Amino acid sequence: MAIITISRGSYSRGKEVAESLAVRLGYECVSRDILLAASTEFNIPEIRLVKALHDAPSVLDRFSHGRERFISYLRSSLYNCVIKDNVVYHGLAGHFFLQDISHVLKVRIIANMDDRIKEEMKRENCSADEARYSLKKDDDERRKWAMHLYGKDNKNCDLYDMVFHIDILSVDDVVGILQKTIKKDKFKATPESRKKLEMRTLIGNIYAKIVDISPRASVEIDNGTVLLGNLEGGLKNNETVRRQIADAIVQTYGVEKVVFKKPVRPRKNHVNPFHNID
Repeated sequence: MAIITISRGSYSRGKEVAESLAVRLGYECVSRDILLAASTEFNIPEIRLVKALHDAPSVLDRFSHGRERFISYLRSSLYNCVIKDNVVYHGLAGHFFLQDISHVLKVRIIANMDDRIKEEMKRENCSADEARYSLKKDDDERRKWAMHLYGKDNKNCDLYDMVFHIDILSVDDVVGILQKTIKKDKFKATPESRKKLEMRTLIGNIYAKIVDISPRASVEIDNGTVLLGNLEGGLKNNETVRRQIADAIVQTYGVEKVVFKKPVRPRKNHVNPFHNID
């Protein structure tokens, strides 16, 4: 029982590695499914979200609390997918969200630029210069997204357990190495690692449920009790909203109860805005 995340650039053959490895292991192979689930929650057609990922990350600034909402939906979708284990995931953010989970093997696939250019030219029917420009732009945008959303460079080798260069090593070579590696005991799920991932999944799901109301909220769980803090909007100043959200969380996720760290703070409506400052 294990999870493999594969980070890759365009035409680096990481997709081939992921799909071939999943077949050999009998695992589920997932990528676009996560994006589709996130786009549904974010209420954006998938094609627009795909396009957005290849534009500057500031595209999220067009939406109210776009960064927080996008990360919460993507994270929740990813956790709900991999929680069952035996998954090969190649796509956004797997290596970021699954750090410190011991039964996750995090892999980075890179390839020679010349080989990537040839593949881009073949698939897109474009010139070498056009292919080089497109690949460089795509690499830059992926890096910008990583830095903007997670504050980390996706080229940082510290994020990965293994980095492979598709050159002398072929796709089959890499798949063979990964197939042997994932069978090592250190990548088998333990009760501790399962519990850790289950807790992250639960917290991620609860945060995604309240992010539209309180984008900066904090979510903690202590012995079956959900603790919500740093609240905004209705969760800060409306007892009815709090009760509705608490009931929904208890019914949906089976937790014992929901506790708000601070009591309701009535909305201030003084004519003089100075008195409305907290």
